[in-house]
Amino acid sequence: MLTVSSLCKSFGPQIVVQDVSMQVSKGEIVALLGPSGCGKTTTLRMIAGFVQPDRGRIDVDGRPLAGKRPYERNVGIVFQDYALFPHMTVERNVAYGPVRRGLKRSAVAERVRRYLELVRMADYHDRSPLSLSGGQQQRVALARALATEPEVLLLDEPLSALDAKLRVEIRGELREILLAAGCATIVVTHDQDEAMSLADRIYVMNAGRIAQSGTPEDVYRRPADAFVASFVGRSNLFRGLLKPEGKAYRFEGEDGCSFAWQLPCARPGAVCFAVRPERLRLETVEPASAGPELSGTVVRRLYLGQDEELTIALASGRCVSAIARAGTGPALRARVTLRFDPVDIMPLARDKQEGDAP
Repeated sequence: MLTVSSLCKSFGPQIVVQDVSMQVSKGEIVALLGPSGCGKTTTLRMIAGFVQPDRGRIDVDGRPLAGKRPYERNVGIVFQDYALFPHMTVERNVAYGPVRRGLKRSAVAERVRRYLELVRMADYHDRSPLSLSGGQQQRVALARALATEPEVLLLDEPLSALDAKLRVEIRGELREILLAAGCATIVVTHDQDEAMSLADRIYVMNAGRIAQSGTPEDVYRRPADAFVASFVGRSNLFRGLLKPEGKAYRFEGEDGCSFAWQLPCARPGAVCFAVRPERLRLETVEPASAGPELSGTVVRRLYLGQDEELTIALASGRCVSAIARAGTGPALRARVTLRFDPVDIMPLARDKQEGDAP
């Protein structure tokens, strides 16, 4: 339904979006995930027509959008602050788009009823937006965007104005609403939990470029590089050298970790990999099992409820994180051995070394 090809945008000398390409099918929910300033909102505004790209192409159902104004595109948008009209009732807010498009009164009434029911706000049709909670305003803004029956729906940080508990409660409900609406949807967010719970596919953006795309599981379990590994979830990064050992290789890490490299596609030279904190095992006695290991000292314990996060200082001075069940982890200042299984290693893009080809 939506195809974005090689989109570029600069503001003065600053390149904000560079060669961004993506596709979104009808009924699919895609998350554009990245830190503040990475270019994701600018990309969204170019699709909506509020910002003109320097280069690139945007097509909806095979039709180019170049030169079309925002109201000439069949694209709906829910803004970060919802932007509801405070002088209109909920019903009139939702009816605004269909009325502006010249629909008959009966058709407008039917759309308003249908989409208020979809977002479970029909009982609030005569209320002022100012009398609604943040979650209720979010639903009304979504109904207003859907009432024009757009081919593409854009949501800019749709849950950021809500408190943490309400965000978690609304995620699943929002996904059900979007799937029921059936349009191609892009959700812009910096919250990786939000992206993973809402989206069918994730495009991770960094410094104006798409760093990786894939299903939430692909992006989490097989990150492409150190940025993705650290931004989507938390990761412990390990760098070192792969050295030939017989017909195989041995990893010699900067932190003193050394083990036989069992992953495929190995070649000598610099290598970087990540291990998730929840995959690290901490042992306070000399382990009998085989596998990569490091030693360190527990320097911090952070209580998280069911779990606790432990910070371990290695002999090199670097710290790594591990997750343990609350009350079962080693004590503060305890000496521990860190162990992980080779299957939990996530190889990342090879570090560039001086003299490497660009």
